[in-house]
Amino acid sequence: MIQPKNLQKGDTVGLIAMAWEVDMELLKPSIQTLESWGLNVVFGESLISKYHQFAGPDEVRAGDFQKMLDDKSISAIFSVRGGYGSTRILDRLDFKKFKANPKWVIGFSDITAVHCHLHNFAVESIHGPMPKIFMQEGGEEALESLRKLLFGEPFIYQVASNPMNRTGEVSGLIVGGNLAMLSHVIGSNSDISTDGKLLFLEDVGEYLYAVDRMMIQLKRSGKLRGLKGLIVGQFTELKDNETPFGKTANEIIEDTISEYDFPVCYDFPVGHVPNNLAIPFGRKVNLSITEQEVKLTDVSSEPVTFFTKFRF
Repeated sequence: MIQPKNLQKGDTVGLIAMAWEVDMELLKPSIQTLESWGLNVVFGESLISKYHQFAGPDEVRAGDFQKMLDDKSISAIFSVRGGYGSTRILDRLDFKKFKANPKWVIGFSDITAVHCHLHNFAVESIHGPMPKIFMQEGGEEALESLRKLLFGEPFIYQVASNPMNRTGEVSGLIVGGNLAMLSHVIGSNSDISTDGKLLFLEDVGEYLYAVDRMMIQLKRSGKLRGLKGLIVGQFTELKDNETPFGKTANEIIEDTISEYDFPVCYDFPVGHVPNNLAIPFGRKVNLSITEQEVKLTDVSSEPVTFFTKFRF
């Protein structure tokens, strides 16, 4: 895997909206944060565009992304928010210049499709906080984890263990993201291989039966069979039908993977929560799960311990 260059003070980063529209006024504190890191910030047209729910028509959002992919002066590209829409623009893009000059792409949720697409070019990308939510209360640690990752500080995330966890220790490339998006890209140009890798999953606002349906889709398509390990993040704001489904999200996942014996941890602090720790997709990491704690370690170089306050 290719790791884009670490950011340095004085570098330029670009902000675009790959999916839903955004209120530019709400981004001002986040822009100031990026500038406080010593970065120059440039903006795409999509930040001030609107087309129904989207941040402009597909051609505007794709055009923004293309310009920043091609511009050698831009060292990182932030999607300012998710929602829905990144899959609509992926097949419009030309990644030739990006592959010759890789740069960081940052986002999560709907941006999972972009992470998958970039993974197939063997380029790392960052699943982490987006500018729309930089300043939310309780997100200070997640924002600092993003800064450290962008500026090349390796990490150790340590959290208390969940009683449902399966103990073990494995190493491999970490991939994944939003469960809905991972199930939707299957069979497309953004589909990824999960064999021999660590898979991370999270989601928000889904019905419990839909979580079950998407997990079955991953299983039937072979995405779970060859895993080295599974990291289950935050499944939040879930809904149920009038007749209850009868299982929690964690229980649904555990039932789906019951025939496999890889290590698993549940409720890792990543997802649609304020403490959404940054993860470098495509990076080799070590996952250690004991009855007391879960430790996710960057093994690309000697890491600096990063204790998370997140506890179960």
